[in-house]
Amino acid sequence: MATGKIIFNLAKMRDQHRADIVIVNAENCAPTGLGMTTKQVEALLDAGVDLITGGNHSWDSPDSVDALANPKVIRPLNLCDGVPGRGIAWLDHAGETVTVLNLADACAMKSVRATAGKFRPAYSAWREADRRGTVIVDYHGDHVLEKQIFARAVDGQAAAVLGTHTHEATRALHILPGGTALVSDVGMTGPDGGVQGFAYDGFVAGLTTVGDPFAPPLPSPLDGPIVLGAVLLEIDGGRTTRIQRITEWPPA
Repeated sequence: MATGKIIFNLAKMRDQHRADIVIVNAENCAPTGLGMTTKQVEALLDAGVDLITGGNHSWDSPDSVDALANPKVIRPLNLCDGVPGRGIAWLDHAGETVTVLNLADACAMKSVRATAGKFRPAYSAWREADRRGTVIVDYHGDHVLEKQIFARAVDGQAAAVLGTHTHEATRALHILPGGTALVSDVGMTGPDGGVQGFAYDGFVAGLTTVGDPFAPPLPSPLDGPIVLGAVLLEIDGGRTTRIQRITEWPPA
């Protein structure tokens, strides 16, 4: 969400924080707030994003297959063959390789039609992945417990396990003993004051009238003040030495 403001500020933020690589989860960047369009993907990449990750909404937009065909866009890796897209990518910075994996838990993926019957355990996909150099994981999941367990299992092998999906940024930032950074959820970059960036009244009406907050029609994204969900990592030798939450946009 809020792609326009990200694009406007990204170059300033990158310079301000001296970021070598910028990774953005953009599975909610479509105008509806669900999925990603080729237009939004191209705009983010043109603005300086190095890689786009996804999650359960990666297949929601009409042109999702085209968006996922972009080599700089990945979606959860732990799926069987035949699902559009790829789950791993390799970036190069100053001659060093950075591997980015996108993984998801079963709860986050349970209602995704495009992946029905094709979900695999995240750790199995991790073990089989072609991991080179510094490894960063976008772990798209509902359960904090699973994210914490996974991070402990890969401590010292991944530079970071960055949780996404719940949209609610968590304050606790960890560096585990082996040098793996962990945050349960990086948080949403999008409109504040609603329900995960959407107007709340439609959800409330569905809950109070028919007992289903997701009864159609689903609300549209809010048009209002934008909050930033981001973390900054300092990595040395494939291990994180510092993790910092970024919550302020740079001055216009």
